[in-house]
Amino acid sequence: MSTTAELTPTSTDLRGELPELQQLARELLSRARAAGADQAEVQLSIDAGLAVNVRQGEIDTLEYTRDRGIALTVYCGAPGALRKGVASTADLRPESIQRTLDHALAIARYTEADPAAGLADPDRLARDWPELDLWHPVTIDAQAAIALAQRCEAAGLAADSRIENSEGASHNLGQSVSVYGNSHGFLGSEASTRCSLSAVLIAGRGEQMQRDYHYDSARALGDLQDAEAIGREAARRTVARLAPRAIRTGEYPVLFTPELARGLVGHLCAAASGGSLYRKASFLLDQIGASLLPAWVQMIEEPHLPRAPGSCGFDAEGVATKRQALIADGRLERYLLGSYSARKLGLSSTGNAGGLHNLIVNANAGDLDALVADTPRGLLVTEVMGQGVNTVTGDYSRGASGFWIENGQIVHPVQEITIAGQLQAMFAAIDAIGGDTDRRGNVQIGSLRIGRMTVAAGD
Repeated sequence: MSTTAELTPTSTDLRGELPELQQLARELLSRARAAGADQAEVQLSIDAGLAVNVRQGEIDTLEYTRDRGIALTVYCGAPGALRKGVASTADLRPESIQRTLDHALAIARYTEADPAAGLADPDRLARDWPELDLWHPVTIDAQAAIALAQRCEAAGLAADSRIENSEGASHNLGQSVSVYGNSHGFLGSEASTRCSLSAVLIAGRGEQMQRDYHYDSARALGDLQDAEAIGREAARRTVARLAPRAIRTGEYPVLFTPELARGLVGHLCAAASGGSLYRKASFLLDQIGASLLPAWVQMIEEPHLPRAPGSCGFDAEGVATKRQALIADGRLERYLLGSYSARKLGLSSTGNAGGLHNLIVNANAGDLDALVADTPRGLLVTEVMGQGVNTVTGDYSRGASGFWIENGQIVHPVQEITIAGQLQAMFAAIDAIGGDTDRRGNVQIGSLRIGRMTVAAGD
């Protein structure tokens, strides 16, 4: 356990270090050009945070973190035949930074020229961006963080007499600042905070034990769900899994909770990503304009939402982000591209170097309870396991657990089953998306129902 001195509240505002990072970025870019690089880009970041884990009311782990890093990329040669070198360091002393530059240049001398390599096109770089309300720092008070995690776990343990044990509760607070610059003259900085609270509980004994969890995450501590509510919801989910029963193998409607619906959309996004496409490892190759989902489905990227988890004014290459559709009226409108993958495909960057920025999926139904009530017979999936997703062929097969539905009502839990299908057919067979949107991730979607999938009972 940490000493009393280590538990003393500390106040940290990393934004005060941004001017130093910005100046260092300018110097590094200038030195890289002077040393022979024809193009260069640099990413500098500082992250700080506190992570607390408690179990049975006692402190399990308490960890402060503070990390700094520089990633430098240089390009040597003429456009269309650039050689790339990358080096990084966590040591910001002048001699270490110089070695990092030397290493990057040395690597570039020995790599093959790549027609797609190089910085983002200058006319695509962000010139200004909105204030996104991502910075909500709090005093890092370990005692208060421990108390919050203890309250969360205690509420879960007390919620139901069938809760026998706990794997603990965790509370995390963090803040980060970063600067990205390149030799096209772009220099941008970002500052953000994050926090989360979770509990994992165990119900039953022996072979009848079941485990489940609940969590919340936000940019601001004040936006987190109440600690006791998180603990009680973890308990409710855990107890609901007790006494699972077998079902018959067959083809049924399958419902997914918002957390798992996010994963399904994630498979679509992975197949639409530039890296998969130029390697010809995607079932969406040459599918722009194709109807993939029902015509009522819209998936819109909204990178400028205040306080949202994926908001940003520019991507990892400095390209301006903007509101744009991924799926419009069920059709695939575009791919998710950075500059390199775009050039490999003969296309233009979509501002997605580094990932997706708040993909909002529309709803056509009520919440999960309404979808269950509208399902005469089927399966509600609350957990999936295994790696049985192939974005090359679209084959999908996952271990799963959840609840059986009869006459629009949940009648008992199920486990050790397999759900299987083909992603293209699964997306086309979506007949409902709920309005219970989960806003904790970069993909924001509610519950989802696929009209028919193969459900195989366990042994």
